[in-house]
Parts: sequence; C-alpha cells; structure tokens
Amino acid sequence: MPKLTVILGPTGVGKTDLSLQLAEQWGCPIVSADSRQIYRDLPVGTAAPSLEEQQRVKHYFIGIKELHENYNAGQYARDCNALLQELFTQHEHVVMVGGSMMYIDAVCKGLDDIPEVPELVRTQVRESYKQNGLAWLQQEVQRLDPEYWKQVDQQNPQRLMHCIEVTLASGKPYSHFRQGGHKANKDNHYDIEYIMIERPREELYERINLRVHKMIEAGLIQEAKKAFEKLGIINSEGIVQQDENIPNSVNTVGYKELLKYFAGEWTLERAIEMIQQNSRHYAKRQITWWRKASEEISPTVIKA
Repeated sequence: MPKLTVILGPTGVGKTDLSLQLAEQWGCPIVSADSRQIYRDLPVGTAAPSLEEQQRVKHYFIGIKELHENYNAGQYARDCNALLQELFTQHEHVVMVGGSMMYIDAVCKGLDDIPEVPELVRTQVRESYKQNGLAWLQQEVQRLDPEYWKQVDQQNPQRLMHCIEVTLASGKPYSHFRQGGHKANKDNHYDIEYIMIERPREELYERINLRVHKMIEAGLIQEAKKAFEKLGIINSEGIVQQDENIPNSVNTVGYKELLKYFAGEWTLERAIEMIQQNSRHYAKRQITWWRKASEEISPTVIKA
C-alpha cells in the first residue's frame, strides 16, 4: 500500500532538510502543509522552499493563492486528498511537511465535526471585537475554553473569534469538538507514518533567533511592505491606512510585528525582537500539540 510520510516538528527544527533528503531518496514529491507558504509573495517570511530546493524536488501547495484569498484547513483537506489520490497512482511514497497542525490533522484524521454558527452570533462576536479589541478576544477564550487557549495562536483574532462563536452557539467549549469530533478519514487508500524531529529547547530557540536575522537580511522588511501595499494596508509612502481585518495571509508572525514598525508604534529593533519572541512562543505551542498527539500517532522520533 502507498505510504504518506508526515514530517512533524516545531518551526526552525529542520523539517525542510529532512523532507528533501527523504523525497530524493524515494524519488517522490513533497506536499507542503504550511498555511502561509500557500500564499504568493511571502517566500522569505514563511521560510518557503527556495527555487533551488523546488527544482531538486517537486513541491505542491507552495505559492498557489493570492494574498487576499481566504483558505482554511477544510479547503486544504479536500484539495490535498484529491492530489494524494492522483500522486499515489504514480508514487509509492509521498512526503508531507509543514508546521500547520490543523492542516495535517485535517488530511490525516479528517475534519472536525464542528457545528454551524448562526450569523447573528458571528455578527455579535465580530462587533464586540471591533469595540473592545484583541485583549477582549483573549480574555473571552481564556474564560470560555482554557484548553484551547493553551494551543491557539493567541495573537490571531480570526481563530480566537471562531472559538468564541462555536462555544457560544453550541454551549460547549470549542476544544470539545476538536478533541472528540474527528471523523476518521476512511477514504484514505494509503498508510500514514509520522516522523517527529526534536532538538534541545535552547538550541531550537537559538536557531529561531538566527533564522529571523537571516530573514531580515534576505529582505523580509521589503517583502512585508510590498505585501501590505498590495493589500491596501499601507500606501506607497509606507503609511498605514488600516490595520483591522487583516487577511490571513499576513496575519501571522513576522508580518504583524513589522506592521507595528511601519505604523511607527515600534522601532525596527523592537519589531525584530518580537518576531523572535512570538516565533519561539509558536514553536512552544507546536511542541505541546505534537507531544499530546504522540500518544495517538506514535511517531518515529529523530533527535536532531
């Protein structure tokens, strides 16, 4: 039976190198499961595979969506499962790599059975966010669903609002559906194996800090400015026009901090420090997620 090899691990741990090594060894393609690398115009800040790496091995789901487009785990699962069905007619192996836990779970476990949210509830939550800001969202998620609060990107208003909406609409914590609502992916006609890369925490954080500096040297500031201009968030003179309802593509570590720099709220030094800090926090949440999942998926652990 064909096999999907999923490479797991926090940001900066070395997943890309291992994915290339295995894909070249097996003569197979790589499927990205990164929710930001899927967008065009963001190769530096998302640490997307370089053109040279993409020439070495065929990659999928890299730079295929425009910055303004919405894309989520459900759409990814449908698109990826259709692609895998095709790829497994040509390959015995396919490698999947990426740090987006929800994307990987959506493909490998199936989608969560999350109830529909009435439009009235959605509108009320979004109006409350506009009036009270991110701090209110954070407080509500902590109050309504402490379990999800430990895992969520705490700076991402879209995910925080979704948690609140589902919890208010259903009367149950959002984490209840995420933990117990997975639908088995019975249509999979392939085996799945997991490889998890681990590094000592201090070493991982040093790698993350260094990678941020390399991103700055590679043009992250210019890349972010062009992306914000393209989305109409800042004008050609670098003046911020609006910083609410930012599209998912740039509502992530590396870009959110630089927007504060462009707005004059932070110095560049401060923005870089916060990119490093928020990247480390994200890595910590990823580690927590995968360790909890390890009991179920029994990954092969590689000590890097």
